[in-house]
Amino acid sequence: MPVNKEQLAGAYTELKSYIQSKHCNPIVVRLAWHDAGTYNSAIKEFPQRGGANGAIRFKPELSHGHNAGLKVALDLLEPIKAKYPDVSYADLFQMASAVGIEVAGGPKIDMRYGRKDATSEQDCAQDGLLPAPQHPTSGAAVDHLRKVFNRMGFNDQEIVVLSGAHTLGRVKKDRSGLGVDATKYTKEGPGSKGGTSWTPDWLKFNNSYFKVVKEKCDKELIVMDTDRVIFEDEGFKPWAEKYAADEAAFFKDYAVAHKKLSELGVEWEEGAPVTI
Repeated sequence: MPVNKEQLAGAYTELKSYIQSKHCNPIVVRLAWHDAGTYNSAIKEFPQRGGANGAIRFKPELSHGHNAGLKVALDLLEPIKAKYPDVSYADLFQMASAVGIEVAGGPKIDMRYGRKDATSEQDCAQDGLLPAPQHPTSGAAVDHLRKVFNRMGFNDQEIVVLSGAHTLGRVKKDRSGLGVDATKYTKEGPGSKGGTSWTPDWLKFNNSYFKVVKEKCDKELIVMDTDRVIFEDEGFKPWAEKYAADEAAFFKDYAVAHKKLSELGVEWEEGAPVTI
Protein backbone atom coordinates (compact mmCIF):
# COMPACT_ATOMS: atom_id res chain seq x y z
CA MET A 1 0.00 0.00 0.00
CA PRO A 2 1.41 3.43 -0.91
CA VAL A 3 2.42 5.58 2.03
CA ASN A 4 -0.04 8.43 2.58
CA LYS A 5 2.11 11.31 3.86
CA GLU A 6 -0.90 13.60 4.19
CA GLN A 7 -2.61 11.20 6.59
CA LEU A 8 0.65 10.65 8.49
CA ALA A 9 1.01 14.40 8.97
CA GLY A 10 -2.61 14.71 10.04
CA ALA A 11 -2.26 11.92 12.58
CA TYR A 12 0.92 13.47 13.97
CA THR A 13 -0.71 16.87 14.43
CA GLU A 14 -3.80 15.40 16.06
CA LEU A 15 -1.81 13.13 18.36
CA LYS A 16 0.07 16.10 19.81
CA SER A 17 -3.10 17.66 21.24
CA TYR A 18 -4.86 14.34 21.88
CA ILE A 19 -2.09 12.84 24.01
CA GLN A 20 -1.72 16.04 26.00
CA SER A 21 -5.45 16.22 26.66
CA LYS A 22 -5.64 12.56 27.74
CA HIS A 23 -2.37 12.60 29.74
CA CYS A 24 -1.69 9.20 28.21
CA ASN A 25 1.98 9.69 27.30
CA PRO A 26 3.29 6.80 29.44
CA ILE A 27 0.92 4.13 28.20
CA VAL A 28 1.33 4.92 24.49
CA VAL A 29 5.11 4.85 24.95
CA ARG A 30 4.78 1.47 26.65
CA LEU A 31 2.56 0.16 23.84
CA ALA A 32 5.11 1.03 21.17
CA TRP A 33 8.01 -0.32 23.19
CA HIS A 34 6.25 -3.64 23.75
CA ASP A 35 5.32 -3.94 20.08
CA ALA A 36 8.91 -3.31 18.97
CA GLY A 37 10.55 -5.21 21.83
CA THR A 38 9.63 -8.66 20.51
CA TYR A 39 12.29 -8.36 17.80
CA ASN A 40 14.76 -11.21 17.37
CA SER A 41 17.73 -10.28 15.18
CA ALA A 42 18.49 -13.97 14.56
CA ILE A 43 15.26 -14.42 12.57
CA LYS A 44 15.20 -12.93 9.07
CA GLU A 45 11.61 -13.47 7.92
CA PHE A 46 8.85 -10.87 8.38
CA PRO A 47 6.75 -10.90 10.52
CA GLN A 48 8.20 -13.93 12.32
CA ARG A 49 11.16 -11.83 13.49
CA GLY A 50 8.85 -9.68 15.62
CA GLY A 51 9.44 -5.99 16.12
CA ALA A 52 7.41 -2.89 15.29
CA ASN A 53 4.76 -4.57 13.16
CA GLY A 54 1.53 -3.79 15.03
CA ALA A 55 0.98 -7.41 16.10
CA ILE A 56 0.40 -6.32 19.69
CA ARG A 57 -3.15 -5.39 18.67
CA PHE A 58 -4.01 -9.07 18.28
CA LYS A 59 -5.25 -11.04 21.29
CA PRO A 60 -2.47 -13.66 21.52
CA GLU A 61 0.22 -10.99 21.88
CA LEU A 62 -1.89 -8.52 23.85
CA SER A 63 -2.55 -11.31 26.36
CA HIS A 64 1.13 -11.70 27.24
CA GLY A 65 1.76 -11.00 30.91
CA HIS A 66 4.02 -8.02 30.22
CA ASN A 67 1.24 -6.41 28.16
CA ALA A 68 -1.34 -6.24 30.95
CA GLY A 69 -3.29 -3.00 30.72
CA LEU A 70 -2.26 -2.14 27.16
CA LYS A 71 -5.77 -2.58 25.78
CA VAL A 72 -6.31 0.88 27.30
CA ALA A 73 -3.68 2.26 24.91
CA LEU A 74 -5.17 0.44 21.92
CA ASP A 75 -8.61 1.83 22.71
CA LEU A 76 -7.18 5.34 23.05
CA LEU A 77 -5.55 5.18 19.62
CA GLU A 78 -8.42 3.53 17.74
CA PRO A 79 -10.24 6.85 17.00
CA ILE A 80 -7.04 8.20 15.42
CA LYS A 81 -6.69 5.05 13.32
CA ALA A 82 -10.32 5.35 12.21
CA LYS A 83 -9.76 8.95 11.11
CA TYR A 84 -6.50 8.16 9.29
CA PRO A 85 -7.05 4.63 7.95
CA ASP A 86 -4.06 4.69 5.61
CA VAL A 87 -1.69 4.97 8.58
CA SER A 88 -0.66 1.46 9.56
CA TYR A 89 -1.08 0.33 13.15
CA ALA A 90 2.68 -0.20 13.32
CA ASP A 91 3.28 3.41 12.29
CA LEU A 92 0.55 4.75 14.56
CA PHE A 93 1.92 3.01 17.65
CA GLN A 94 5.47 4.25 17.03
CA MET A 95 4.30 7.75 16.13
CA ALA A 96 2.21 8.03 19.30
CA SER A 97 5.22 7.01 21.38
CA ALA A 98 7.50 9.60 19.81
CA VAL A 99 4.83 12.28 20.13
CA GLY A 100 4.19 11.28 23.75
CA ILE A 101 7.84 11.87 24.58
CA GLU A 102 8.03 15.12 22.63
CA VAL A 103 4.98 16.73 24.24
CA ALA A 104 6.18 15.60 27.69
CA GLY A 105 9.22 17.83 27.22
CA GLY A 106 11.55 15.26 25.71
CA PRO A 107 13.52 15.33 22.46
CA LYS A 108 11.92 15.41 19.04
CA ILE A 109 12.77 12.05 17.52
CA ASP A 110 13.73 11.79 13.84
CA MET A 111 11.06 9.23 13.01
CA ARG A 112 10.49 7.46 9.70
CA TYR A 113 7.24 5.92 8.52
CA GLY A 114 5.82 3.38 6.12
CA ARG A 115 5.84 0.24 8.28
CA LYS A 116 3.91 -2.79 7.10
CA ASP A 117 1.45 -4.31 9.55
CA ALA A 118 1.29 -7.87 10.73
CA THR A 119 -2.04 -9.07 9.39
CA SER A 120 -3.28 -11.89 11.62
CA GLU A 121 -3.00 -13.60 15.00
CA GLN A 122 -0.60 -16.09 13.42
CA ASP A 123 1.91 -13.24 13.13
CA CYS A 124 2.17 -12.70 16.90
CA ALA A 125 5.44 -13.15 18.76
CA GLN A 126 5.92 -15.71 21.53
CA ASP A 127 5.58 -14.66 25.15
CA GLY A 128 8.54 -13.96 27.43
CA LEU A 129 10.62 -11.73 25.13
CA LEU A 130 10.35 -8.48 27.11
CA PRO A 131 12.45 -7.49 30.16
CA ALA A 132 11.36 -8.86 33.54
CA PRO A 133 11.82 -6.30 36.35
CA GLN A 134 12.73 -8.39 39.39
CA HIS A 135 15.55 -10.93 39.83
CA PRO A 136 17.07 -12.92 42.72
CA THR A 137 20.51 -11.28 42.38
CA SER A 138 22.08 -8.20 40.80
CA GLY A 139 24.06 -10.46 38.50
CA ALA A 140 20.88 -12.13 37.30
CA ALA A 141 19.29 -8.74 36.56
CA VAL A 142 22.34 -7.61 34.57
CA ASP A 143 22.52 -10.86 32.62
CA HIS A 144 18.81 -10.67 31.86
CA LEU A 145 19.00 -7.08 30.59
CA ARG A 146 21.87 -7.92 28.29
CA LYS A 147 20.22 -11.10 27.04
CA VAL A 148 16.98 -9.31 26.15
CA PHE A 149 18.48 -6.17 24.65
CA ASN A 150 21.42 -7.87 22.91
CA ARG A 151 18.85 -10.07 21.14
CA MET A 152 17.40 -6.86 19.71
CA GLY A 153 20.83 -5.52 18.76
CA PHE A 154 21.40 -3.02 21.60
CA ASN A 155 24.67 -2.44 23.46
CA ASP A 156 25.28 -1.34 27.07
CA GLN A 157 25.01 2.38 26.31
CA GLU A 158 21.71 1.89 24.51
CA ILE A 159 20.34 -0.29 27.32
CA VAL A 160 21.04 2.47 29.84
CA VAL A 161 19.75 5.37 27.77
CA LEU A 162 16.54 3.52 26.91
CA SER A 163 16.04 2.76 30.61
CA GLY A 164 15.68 6.51 31.05
CA ALA A 165 12.23 6.38 29.48
CA HIS A 166 11.04 5.23 32.91
CA THR A 167 11.02 8.91 33.78
CA LEU A 168 7.48 8.59 32.39
CA GLY A 169 4.77 6.44 33.90
CA ARG A 170 4.07 4.11 36.79
CA VAL A 171 3.76 0.48 37.70
CA LYS A 172 0.25 -0.64 38.60
CA LYS A 173 -0.09 -3.32 41.26
CA ASP A 174 -3.10 -4.91 39.58
CA ARG A 175 -1.11 -5.36 36.36
CA SER A 176 2.42 -6.24 37.42
CA GLY A 177 2.11 -7.03 41.12
CA LEU A 178 4.69 -4.32 41.80
CA GLY A 179 4.42 -1.13 43.82
CA VAL A 180 1.48 0.04 45.91
CA ASP A 181 -2.02 1.21 45.12
CA ALA A 182 -1.08 4.91 45.27
CA THR A 183 1.65 7.24 46.51
CA LYS A 184 1.83 10.95 47.28
CA TYR A 185 2.87 11.42 43.65
CA THR A 186 0.05 9.42 42.06
CA LYS A 187 -3.01 9.73 44.31
CA GLU A 188 -3.94 13.07 42.72
CA GLY A 189 -3.19 14.91 39.51
CA PRO A 190 -4.04 14.57 35.81
CA GLY A 191 -4.92 11.33 34.10
CA SER A 192 -5.78 8.11 35.88
CA LYS A 193 -4.88 7.91 39.55
CA GLY A 194 -2.76 5.42 41.47
CA GLY A 195 0.26 3.23 41.01
CA THR A 196 3.90 3.79 41.88
CA SER A 197 6.05 6.01 39.68
CA TRP A 198 9.79 6.02 39.10
CA THR A 199 9.94 9.82 39.38
CA PRO A 200 7.93 12.51 41.20
CA ASP A 201 6.76 14.20 37.98
CA TRP A 202 5.86 11.09 36.02
CA LEU A 203 4.31 12.94 33.06
CA LYS A 204 7.51 14.92 32.40
CA PHE A 205 10.31 13.54 30.23
CA ASN A 206 13.69 14.53 31.68
CA ASN A 207 16.75 12.90 33.26
CA SER A 208 15.25 12.65 36.74
CA TYR A 209 15.04 8.86 36.48
CA PHE A 210 18.81 8.59 36.63
CA LYS A 211 19.03 10.97 39.57
CA VAL A 212 16.34 9.14 41.54
CA VAL A 213 17.81 5.70 40.90
CA LYS A 214 21.26 6.93 41.89
CA GLU A 215 20.04 8.51 45.14
CA LYS A 216 17.61 5.71 46.13
CA CYS A 217 16.27 7.84 48.97
CA ASP A 218 12.54 8.22 48.26
CA LYS A 219 10.46 5.30 49.53
CA GLU A 220 7.44 6.50 47.54
CA LEU A 221 9.22 5.86 44.22
CA ILE A 222 9.91 2.46 42.71
CA VAL A 223 13.41 1.23 41.91
CA MET A 224 13.30 -2.23 40.34
CA ASP A 225 16.24 -4.62 40.16
CA THR A 226 16.72 -3.76 36.50
CA ASP A 227 16.84 -0.06 37.42
CA ARG A 228 19.23 -0.40 40.33
CA VAL A 229 21.88 -2.34 38.42
CA ILE A 230 22.54 0.43 35.90
CA PHE A 231 24.54 2.13 38.68
CA GLU A 232 26.21 -1.10 39.82
CA ASP A 233 27.40 -2.92 36.71
CA GLU A 234 30.77 -1.76 35.33
CA GLY A 235 29.47 -1.64 31.76
CA PHE A 236 26.30 0.27 32.60
CA LYS A 237 27.47 2.65 35.34
CA PRO A 238 29.51 5.15 33.27
CA TRP A 239 26.50 5.80 31.06
CA ALA A 240 24.08 6.07 33.97
CA GLU A 241 26.40 8.58 35.66
CA LYS A 242 26.70 10.56 32.44
CA TYR A 243 22.94 10.85 31.95
CA ALA A 244 22.32 11.72 35.61
CA ALA A 245 24.73 14.64 35.22
CA ASP A 246 23.87 15.80 31.69
CA GLU A 247 20.27 15.98 30.50
CA ALA A 248 21.25 17.29 27.06
CA ALA A 249 23.46 14.25 26.50
CA PHE A 250 20.62 11.99 27.63
CA PHE A 251 18.17 13.62 25.22
CA LYS A 252 20.61 13.41 22.29
CA ASP A 253 21.45 9.75 22.85
CA TYR A 254 17.90 8.78 23.75
CA ALA A 255 16.51 10.14 20.48
CA VAL A 256 18.95 7.99 18.50
CA ALA A 257 18.24 4.82 20.49
CA HIS A 258 14.48 5.37 20.41
CA LYS A 259 14.52 5.71 16.62
CA LYS A 260 16.46 2.44 16.40
CA LEU A 261 13.93 0.75 18.70
CA SER A 262 11.04 2.04 16.59
CA GLU A 263 12.45 0.39 13.47
CA LEU A 264 13.26 -3.04 14.88
CA GLY A 265 12.00 -5.81 12.62
CA VAL A 266 10.28 -3.36 10.29
CA GLU A 267 9.29 -4.30 6.76
CA TRP A 268 8.83 -1.09 4.77
CA GLU A 269 6.10 -0.43 2.24
CA GLU A 270 7.14 0.35 -1.33
CA GLY A 271 8.57 3.87 -1.43
CA ALA A 272 9.21 3.88 2.31
CA PRO A 273 10.65 4.89 4.67
CA VAL A 274 9.37 8.46 4.53
CA THR A 275 9.55 11.42 6.89
CA ILE A 276 6.91 14.04 7.61
